[in-house]
Amino acid sequence: MNNGCICCTVRGDLIRILEGLMRRKGKFDAIIVETTGLADPAPVAQTFFVDQDVQDAAKLDAVVTVADAKWLSARLKDAPEAKNQIAFADVIIINKTDLVSPEELREVEARIRGINPYAKLHRAVKSNVPLDAVLGKNAFDLDRILEIEPAFLETDDHDHHHDHDHECGPDCGHDHHHHGHDHHHHHDHGHGHGLKAQHDEEMQSLALTIDGEVDPNKFMPWVNDLVQREGPSILRSKGILALKGEDKRFVFQGVHMILDGDLQRDWKPDEKRVSRIVFIGRNLKEDEIREGFMKCAA
Repeated sequence: MNNGCICCTVRGDLIRILEGLMRRKGKFDAIIVETTGLADPAPVAQTFFVDQDVQDAAKLDAVVTVADAKWLSARLKDAPEAKNQIAFADVIIINKTDLVSPEELREVEARIRGINPYAKLHRAVKSNVPLDAVLGKNAFDLDRILEIEPAFLETDDHDHHHDHDHECGPDCGHDHHHHGHDHHHHHDHGHGHGLKAQHDEEMQSLALTIDGEVDPNKFMPWVNDLVQREGPSILRSKGILALKGEDKRFVFQGVHMILDGDLQRDWKPDEKRVSRIVFIGRNLKEDEIREGFMKCAA
């Protein structure tokens, strides 16, 4: 079955599920779509981007992945879909933390950070995490990108700091704490306890910044051409741009070849106009992407 057939099947299934739920009495706080163990989450997300019937019935809140602390390293070696799920996720629950040592748990977290440095991590036993850890994240809401990632527009790529909460369920027994997260270029992500995120040769995150405005007449054709050519390798993309001649911030995000963007709030008078984009994907052509984006500078 090709990708097109997969997407059509997923879209049809989602529409039928949502239509059935909407006919039932009462309101739902949330609808959780659980895929099979190693399913690719991208077709589900794409359905919410492109299908108006689905958009009218519901909105995509976040992609949540449950990672088995005991067996994740093995699955990352023998199942490419496992890497896709980690890379695509907005929230990652590291489950069965009681079955590994503290050192092994730090190793698992380092592997995850090497693939996806932006997802929220939660340690858990029996997947016991608060509902607000996985619901109400608004991770696909364009005007919430900065709220979700408050350091998104930081421009010092060599030494800026992200805090990632490691939250536990009631049975976890770990101390609640913050782990420092230093970025060095695009993949050397510091991670608490002096442990560096393990760079994954196949899956990368690439964060690029222009200290100023971009020319929309250069950027729009470039990014559209990029995702059409390299979309299968780009799992997630997002950015906040200062467009030349525009008072509002342009915010976009994408799933594979599908992009969604809009003008959001005004740049504040004392706010530095900075343009930043992030790509997470497999075997990214990093030098080519970097050069292309830099050529979009106004």
